[in-house]
Amino acid sequence: MWNQFFLLEEYTGSDYQYVGKLHSDQDRGDGSLKYILSGDGAGDLFIINENTGDIQATKRLDREEKPVYILRAQAINRRTGRPVEPESEFIIKIHDINDNEPIFTKDVYTATVPEMSDVGIIKTALLNMDRENREQYQVVIQAKDMGGQMGGLSGTTTVNITLTDVNDNPPRFPQSTYQFKTPESSPPGTPIGRIKASDADTGENAEIEYSITEGEGLDMFDVITDQETQEGVITVKKLLDFEKKKVYTLKVEASNPHVEPRFLYLGPFKDAATVRIMVEDVDEPPVFSKLAYILQIREDAQINTTIGSVTAQDPDAARNPVKYSVDRHTDMDRIFNIDSGNGSIFTSKLLDRETLLWHNITVIATEINNPKQSSRVPLYIKVLDVNDNAPEFAEFYETFVCEKAKADQLIQTLRAIDKDDPYSGHQFSFSLAPEAASGSNFTIHDNKDNTAGILTRKNGYNRHEMSTYLLPVVISDNDYPVQSSTGTVTVRVCACDHHGNMQSCHAEALVHPTGLSTGALIAILLCIVTLLVTVVLFAALRRQRKKEPLIISKEDIRDNIVSYNDEGGGEEDTQAFDIGTLRNPEAIEDSKLRRDIVPEALFLPRRTPAARDNTDVRDFINQRLKENDTDPTAPPYDSLATYAYEGTGSVANSLSSLESVTTDGDQDYDYLSDWGPRFKKLADMYGGLDSDKDS
Repeated sequence: MWNQFFLLEEYTGSDYQYVGKLHSDQDRGDGSLKYILSGDGAGDLFIINENTGDIQATKRLDREEKPVYILRAQAINRRTGRPVEPESEFIIKIHDINDNEPIFTKDVYTATVPEMSDVGIIKTALLNMDRENREQYQVVIQAKDMGGQMGGLSGTTTVNITLTDVNDNPPRFPQSTYQFKTPESSPPGTPIGRIKASDADTGENAEIEYSITEGEGLDMFDVITDQETQEGVITVKKLLDFEKKKVYTLKVEASNPHVEPRFLYLGPFKDAATVRIMVEDVDEPPVFSKLAYILQIREDAQINTTIGSVTAQDPDAARNPVKYSVDRHTDMDRIFNIDSGNGSIFTSKLLDRETLLWHNITVIATEINNPKQSSRVPLYIKVLDVNDNAPEFAEFYETFVCEKAKADQLIQTLRAIDKDDPYSGHQFSFSLAPEAASGSNFTIHDNKDNTAGILTRKNGYNRHEMSTYLLPVVISDNDYPVQSSTGTVTVRVCACDHHGNMQSCHAEALVHPTGLSTGALIAILLCIVTLLVTVVLFAALRRQRKKEPLIISKEDIRDNIVSYNDEGGGEEDTQAFDIGTLRNPEAIEDSKLRRDIVPEALFLPRRTPAARDNTDVRDFINQRLKENDTDPTAPPYDSLATYAYEGTGSVANSLSSLESVTTDGDQDYDYLSDWGPRFKKLADMYGGLDSDKDS
């Protein structure tokens, strides 16, 4: 029974204090065994005689420092070094001696306890056991029978007690004042510094919330909680300005979000600290007095007219001087300029509101001492309207009047437009030009709503006497200064049906004395034209066979003969079949008057509308004939256009009815002898001859 030894504390003897003896029943006393000691204090506080197993304490021990030492003993064979028994554990307990006098906290204690209180129950010995002071307790319980009398037996057990945490400690700042610095250019959200309050609790009881409760920078700064470190992070909330305020003082509060009501009697579970923030100066660019400028100027302003001005200042304490300039990328035409010293905006060129209403440019302000510091501001310039444009017709007006029209009949409504934009709106007036007002066959009625009507002034018109009228109409505005223009309306006299629908606008030829109908005359005219063309083609073919030039000398040139002495490539030359190549492109748009006739009235050339669906062939041909008779752009009657153009290379050879002659021999061209029957047949197709006349 050597697994437990006892030793008195505070031993003061001169020799080592004997503890006890270890002995193995394998030891025969011949010195073959060796005892080894290990564990708490082995070799230092406690030594063992390896031959006898005696254990001694080398130093004075204090039970209050360490009451129990746990050691291990083993016996091994000296020769083989192998253990003869398993390693055994034993303890050395230090017996207490009365070496500490008790000290009471009070001179007199008064306590009461109810009688008949139960025993045998473990209770807390203190009213306020604090986990923060000691978290774990170990209690040894001993139970004795026989009421603790001599000869009784006892047993012991160990109870480990752990105290769980409750939120009974508020957060505390380790210091009462904090101080940080930040440049004035720090954008919102920039962290400035961190503060931290300590809390002796653990877990969620140690969680802390930070808030700014009062101070000059209550709306300029913010504080957030770092959930990992439980630190309060001070951040910028709004843009700072060193020139306006250099120092801010804040009161930051740290509090527990989870508070147990039963501990509120201990006081508020929060703490506060003062935070001073120093704003550092930064060199800033100039600042304009406005975010944007809007100016106005009349469009008739002269060059170098001042429109307005912009102002900018250096916000820094140095107040460096500023110069101004126009960003030419926004004013590439250099219409505006600026005084670099005072920021006055003036014109460099004339303006036109109708060309550009708004001018959007950018003005730059730059510090003279530090050109890198510059800022920009948009400048919007509106050009105000001036009545500098005359009203004009909204479209080109060309109308007609029926021959059987009545007086005061409306034939056309006129509308006008004006590029200007007066404040009160457009107010146009219409009237006939003074030179046409007297004796005119038409009148102008102003409707007072920016429209006017052309009315007939008499009953009936004769297109044979006058086929076209030109009405000069004066249009004026009601702005200052008054602007006016004259527009011409073309009125044609036309034949109309009983519904007033236009049928023909050209004078018809007089009836021939022979009594032939109009259709017969047209048929005869077409036959004559065809005969002339055939003769011309025949003559041209004969001259081509003889390889003679169309124009032998300059003396043979006539003013009204157009010759095309060119030979194409037959079907291989696609241009040979394009009649458009034979036309003079200037002839279609040429507005020159004919020289061989005197026109009744001056009018502009126009496109003839297509024939109506209900117009028969005779009326259509008749209309075309009249149009060509009165068209000043048509060639004169004695004009001759020769088209001596024949292609080569066709696999079908010549398709001409005249046939191609390869020899110099004459050919019989007496094919015109049968034109009489053909003439009559063609005339019958287009209306026939008069039934009461012989022809």
